Amino acid sequence: TMRAKGHYMRVRPFVVRGVGTCSPADEEALKKDGSYPSGHAAIGWMLALVLVDLAPEKTNALLRRGYDFGESRVFCRAHWQSDVAAGRLMASAAYARLQSDPTFGAQRELARAELARKP
Repeated sequence: TMRAKGHYMRVRPFVVRGVGTCSPADEEALKKDGSYPSGHAAIGWMLALVLVDLAPEKTNALLRRGYDFGESRVFCRAHWQSDVAAGRLMASAAYARLQSDPTFGAQRELARAELARKP
C-alpha cells in the first residue's frame, strides 16, 4: 500500500476533523503519511485470508477479526471507510496472486503439516 499512499497522499480523518485518534503517540507520523489505502486493513485482511486457508473450520471468526481490524482504523479516525475498503481489495488481489506462487504454496503446506501435528 505504500506506493499508493505516496501517490494519493489523502489527508486522514483526524487531521481534517481536528480531533485525536486512539493512538495519540502515532499522530505526528500519521499526519505525514497518506490515508489511502489503509495498510492496517490490508494486513489484517491478508492475515485473515491466510489463516482461513489453514483453519477453514474457523472461517467466520477469522474473517470477522480481519474485517474488524480494518474497521478499528475508521473507528479511531486514522482512516476513511474507503481507505479500509481499498486496503482489503489490495489484500485480496495480493492473496489471489499468491495462490500460484510456488514458494507460498510450499510454505502453506509446511504450515498445514505443522498444524496437523498439534494436539
